[in-house]
Amino acid sequence: MHLDMSREDLDFRGEVRDFLEANLTPELRRAGRRATSVFMDKTYSLAWQKILHRRGWVAPAWPVRHGGTGWSEIQRYIFAAESARAGAPSLAPMGLKMVGPVIMGYGSEEQKAHYLPRILSGEDYWCQGYSEPGAGSDLAALQLRADLDGDAYVLNGTKIWTTHAHWANRMFCLVRTRTDGKPQAGITFLLLDMETPGVSVRPIVTLAGEHEVNQVFFDNVRVPVSGRVGEENQGWTVAKYLLEFERGGGSAAGLKVGFERLKALARQELADGGGPLIEDPAFRSRLADLGVILDAVEMTEHRVLADLASGRNPGPASSMLKTQGTETRQKLDELAIVGIAAYAAVDQKAARAPDAGQDFIGPEHGLTAMALYLNNRAGSIYGGSNEIQRDIMARLVLGL
Repeated sequence: MHLDMSREDLDFRGEVRDFLEANLTPELRRAGRRATSVFMDKTYSLAWQKILHRRGWVAPAWPVRHGGTGWSEIQRYIFAAESARAGAPSLAPMGLKMVGPVIMGYGSEEQKAHYLPRILSGEDYWCQGYSEPGAGSDLAALQLRADLDGDAYVLNGTKIWTTHAHWANRMFCLVRTRTDGKPQAGITFLLLDMETPGVSVRPIVTLAGEHEVNQVFFDNVRVPVSGRVGEENQGWTVAKYLLEFERGGGSAAGLKVGFERLKALARQELADGGGPLIEDPAFRSRLADLGVILDAVEMTEHRVLADLASGRNPGPASSMLKTQGTETRQKLDELAIVGIAAYAAVDQKAARAPDAGQDFIGPEHGLTAMALYLNNRAGSIYGGSNEIQRDIMARLVLGL
């Protein structure tokens, strides 16, 4: 594994930096800086997606024939790292990073021709219909029924924790098409229109006071058989394929940016005894420990990049990255709360909106600290809980 960049990589990094400098407006940078979740407000994520789409850079991991960039693994890493450093808004992953690759891998030619261009342009905005009230980490327990009636499936049931369902016009969904045999063997993968009669969305307000997730209800919703991806009752295979993308890497760049912001915060805030917080021995010790953990995350990510560049499957390293990345993010959030102290408890939701233009109490970095802390507590649960990831590592790495 060689970490040094070639001359071509350095030239590419310069090109990316020039592009970001020219195209990231102050409003988009402010949106990125004030984000309180990995899921950005649709207004700003789609605005940035359209800019990237015009340049042909919206889907670096996609094959060129479907609109990808043809970049190497290291170029994709450079782009992700530079975008994070520049404060670019994150793009909604449900289309570009999740259902898009699934359609490429399992979809029909008609599905590829219809959906992939609309995912790239942002015309279709997707949500993920996986979890249910009785089926979270145990996804095979899902009960949303889909009964075949002529050329359509009739859906009855519910999905929960559905991120951005209130904004999405499309959903990719796991449904139960058979009840006998193993639970995994009766699941089918469907694509559906959120405007279909019988679909209703109920908001769920998080601890951070934000509307990001929802519960979605299906009351005799008819989904054409043409919306099925893969064969009937083979959705579990498709779902596992999608989760490989949901649990992928790309975490180290954003974590390093968060670490630098944390150090900047510690230079501004005062310790209990006076003087900058960054000079407080106890805080410096926790900061140093976090820096070591972050180096480990970055090395794991580089290992995955090296495997992918060599055509090898990284295997359980994706579970390692998911676990390391989410738990390191939570440690960053916790130290930020410690650093900001009393200001972290002040709820200023309206003031932290990128277009708010309102006065606020305390430093700007205090606007998002508590919301980030609360929202990112879910990071070790979604995408496969970290307990499940540790089971995977125990089996595949330790042979337990």
